[in-house]
Amino acid sequence: MRFLWKLYFLLTGWKIRDPFPSYIPKAVVIVAPHTCAADFVVGIAAKSILRINDAHYFGKEELFKGPFSFIFKATGGFPVNRFDHHNMVDQAVAMFQNHSRFLLALSPEGTRKKVERLRTGFYHIAKKAGVPIIMVGFDFSKKEITIAEPFYAGSDETADFKYIINYFAPIKGKFQELGLSHLQTTQP
Repeated sequence: MRFLWKLYFLLTGWKIRDPFPSYIPKAVVIVAPHTCAADFVVGIAAKSILRINDAHYFGKEELFKGPFSFIFKATGGFPVNRFDHHNMVDQAVAMFQNHSRFLLALSPEGTRKKVERLRTGFYHIAKKAGVPIIMVGFDFSKKEITIAEPFYAGSDETADFKYIINYFAPIKGKFQELGLSHLQTTQP
């Protein structure tokens, strides 16, 4: 599959600008802006090209039912009920504790719609599991994937979220109006 994904990137013009810190065995990987379903395809392609074998993600449980559910399971997905919060932070932390290598990819928005603030679950998962956060941007205007240096959640959550928003704000999703640039001025 790696060859096919490389061919896909070549034909569509996508490139990966930064190396992925593969020396880190466990991390929460936040990918943004999440504005369309095409983000999934770009992400799966990048995962294969970068040889990231231990990456997993949460997806709405509806994706894991029906004839195409095998795709989501095969690509590292875990189904979650979006309306029934059974302490997802503790469940995710347990996943980190039960694996020697584990990357959890999440959208900090939690949806493809425009948001007025980022979700905090990814942050609390990283902090409670004691793992770094790696920010990955999908810039559709440049057809470029950027990967930031890993960082650990600190004691100042407001400062950490400002740092995250400042990283993602200039990155243009496929539907730019759904991106995160407006949060640069509204989020503390």
